[in-house]
Amino acid sequence: MPRFSVVVPAHRAQGFLRPCLQSVLEQSCGDFEVIAVDDASPDACGAIIADLAAADPRVVPVRLDRTAGTGPARDAGAARATGDYLLFLDADDLMAPGALAALDTRLGRTGDPDVLLYDHERFTVWENVQESGDGDFLAAAGTRVFSAADLPDCLACYPAAWNRAVRRDFWTSRGFAFGDAPYADLALATRVLTAAARVGCLDRVCVRWRKRRSGSLTTTRGAHHLAVVDRYRELFADLPGEPARAALYGQMAAVLMAVGEERLTPEAAPDFVRSAGRLLTEHRPAGWSAPEPKEARWVRAAGTGSYGRYRAALGARAFAMGIVKKARARKNGVARAVYQRYYRMRLRRPVDPGLVVYAAYWNRGVSCNPAAIYRKAAEIAPHLHGVWVVNKRDREALPPGVDHVVVNSRRYWDVLARAGHLVNNANFTGNVTKRPEQTYVQTHHGTPLKHMGMDLRARPAVGKGMSFGRLLDHADQWDYSLVANQHSAEVFDRVYPSGYQTLPTGYPRNDVFYTSGPDDVRRARQALGLAPGTTAILYAPTHRDYQREFVLPLDLERLARELGPGHTLLVRAHYFYGQSPQLEALHAAGAVVDVSAHPCVEELCLASDALVTDFSSLMFDYANLDRPIVVHAADWAAYRAARGVYFDLLSGRPGETPGAVAHDEASLAEVFRGGAWSDGTAAALRAAFRERFCGYDDGLAAERVVRRVFLGEDGLVPYRPLGDRRPAPSPSTLTDPAPAAAVPAP
Repeated sequence: MPRFSVVVPAHRAQGFLRPCLQSVLEQSCGDFEVIAVDDASPDACGAIIADLAAADPRVVPVRLDRTAGTGPARDAGAARATGDYLLFLDADDLMAPGALAALDTRLGRTGDPDVLLYDHERFTVWENVQESGDGDFLAAAGTRVFSAADLPDCLACYPAAWNRAVRRDFWTSRGFAFGDAPYADLALATRVLTAAARVGCLDRVCVRWRKRRSGSLTTTRGAHHLAVVDRYRELFADLPGEPARAALYGQMAAVLMAVGEERLTPEAAPDFVRSAGRLLTEHRPAGWSAPEPKEARWVRAAGTGSYGRYRAALGARAFAMGIVKKARARKNGVARAVYQRYYRMRLRRPVDPGLVVYAAYWNRGVSCNPAAIYRKAAEIAPHLHGVWVVNKRDREALPPGVDHVVVNSRRYWDVLARAGHLVNNANFTGNVTKRPEQTYVQTHHGTPLKHMGMDLRARPAVGKGMSFGRLLDHADQWDYSLVANQHSAEVFDRVYPSGYQTLPTGYPRNDVFYTSGPDDVRRARQALGLAPGTTAILYAPTHRDYQREFVLPLDLERLARELGPGHTLLVRAHYFYGQSPQLEALHAAGAVVDVSAHPCVEELCLASDALVTDFSSLMFDYANLDRPIVVHAADWAAYRAARGVYFDLLSGRPGETPGAVAHDEASLAEVFRGGAWSDGTAAALRAAFRERFCGYDDGLAAERVVRRVFLGEDGLVPYRPLGDRRPAPSPSTLTDPAPAAAVPAP
């Protein structure tokens, strides 16, 4: 029987669940079980639990047939527990390192009490850390064992399920259960303390409570928060003794203020203030005073019992804050006044459900996932009219007949104001307002190896010039986030925290890898002038944030010489760098073929026999073709330190390393000459990599997006069975002559 049973209910928490469970599994005290309860979550929570359970027998998976809510999910986990003590941890929180060892030690010193209270800290998406407010009480209690009657101030500790360990036989003998009522955990946290004969304390932060921006009970505004008043009314009806009631009153005042300030809709606020005001007035202890001026102000205002007087009492401060905000807005808006005035006028016009605005790579043209969606919409939803946003300098490169607007033109602001759908793989330029009637699809443009989003706050080489507040504002506009694999879903949900829905559609730009046939591959090679029998190696180095200009990581002239006849290097520089004189000179000398300006990277992938890259996300897309991938990793340590990465690309472990690894020109050439690029070891690594990162790609991604988002169909188009997902054939398998027709855009 384990010492601890840690119960983790999970629902719509795929971005946080894996770090949460790992924070428990990595504890120095290993005498525990983790009961992970999938509350019929529609995202990847169940898959994450299954993955970790397969790797560690201490993870006990529990799956509910239907979504029951956090309380019943906790109850289901507690019913499966076998440990001495029950601990509850929310799926978006973290257990602090060494927490279980510290709890075990304190439980031993206090003779295994019924309940052990411990400290926590709160942290935000900005990594701002706030103390719980319970530290002084917990420190003063020391190793003392007491009851709530002996030390009623324990009832003032924050009322949560996850800041107390409860002896399991005490829990079961008293018949404790959370149930499904809102704020039931608040009431149960208090009742556990009042029922316990022996309570201990630990003055140590054991839980890091993540303050979510969205997706939880506390971040969803609504009338359901009125239930907190009912829970406190029930507690006061059962609680004897003035000292205990005074301690509970202090807890209640703080919780009600938090609810009143942050969690109500305008419609629910009057009823809440009236109900909370009556409760505060009825049970206010003689001589009670709030610990902070802000709380005292709020309690006085709510205690009036009138919503009008409440607003008037708090109105002076709110009015002053409003003046400051308006002044800032005026200062920031002067330069944009002309465009924004016109834009505001267009926002008054009705939304056109048949208008779709597309943009890709900061308005560089028709490409990537938005382009694949655009083409599929023209095929199966021809009533929709697509308009592309482009920079002025990029409009000449647009395909013929593509309707487009130039950034910051009058029509740009017009279509952004009126379009029913917005599709982008980055962000729209300017201060764009996403209307409630509009649908915004964020397609992204790669699977994340490198750190992204809010994780870049810890990477000054990258994040020092970024506005993370604006990043969050952008994420708040998204309705849908497209992902090609579960890894991306977990990362994006955490680093772009907001209320959008993640769609596991696959990447639309990768559809072409499954819909192309032998003739398409032949045409792609012919367009590049590749001779039959030539081994074409696509070399695609990534952008390095610590380099201002493009510097070739490889001596390509030497590499071409080392490879010898029969090999052609297709070199594509990252689009951030523009033209490279060094690369142009190599192209002119015939050492390489510079394909940096080629309009379609997917076409280059189809034409190539293998990919050589360092840390580019292209490797995840290329893996769909099931062709060899070779990693050139000369500066992996520097890249990893500067940018940060989510897994070790060079570990050699299945699912992390996609194929052979080389560190310089000589070893890279030897990989090809000696056959390591395509041998059995490389094939096995590639298969595991494909399984992990290409799971949602099957040639139907664009159709899934169009049908689900544009046409409003329920669910997603089913995935093709794995056995039916046949990628385009490798050039080495083709023997017929190439057709003369030009290659079509995929």
